[in-house]
Amino acid sequence: MVEGRSYKKIAYLSLGANLGDRAGQIAQALTLLEQAGVHITRRSALYETQPVDVTPQPWFLNCLVEVETELLPLGLLRVVQRIERQLGRQRHPEAATPGPRTIDIDIIFFGDHVVRLPELTIPHPRLAERRFVLEPLRELAPDFRHPITRKTAAEMLAELTSPAQTGGGLPAQVRRYRA
Repeated sequence: MVEGRSYKKIAYLSLGANLGDRAGQIAQALTLLEQAGVHITRRSALYETQPVDVTPQPWFLNCLVEVETELLPLGLLRVVQRIERQLGRQRHPEAATPGPRTIDIDIIFFGDHVVRLPELTIPHPRLAERRFVLEPLRELAPDFRHPITRKTAAEMLAELTSPAQTGGGLPAQVRRYRA
């Protein structure tokens, strides 16, 4: 690194909310990201998503954003967690399944970096199982390839919707949101 010179990195973040003004919570999170120096370069449409593997709760509103940042992965994680707390996110580590939340922000990709730390795994370990991440990723970055599997979002979606890959079950419903 050249002294006095910063290097911007591209990352993809997934945002979701299923409590209160879902679209408003996401918009506020995006504003707080910008204020923290995480520049949003592109944003997907909003998608409404059926909760899966969780206690009965309202549907989620989700989107994916491409961001440019000078932060390293752990710095970005700290910013994301601070924003979640600011917007009322309460984590319950003892809960068997995740409950409703005002906002959830996940780091999906950080360029083509692979990070394996106790507090952070990039690429997100369950992204290939999450249609609410793959649909907006296919919209936003159709040519982006997973740094480990080298698959695009479309390829991962094809596997996700294949009965052979899902044990005959269907992934959660995801539909484009219209306010």
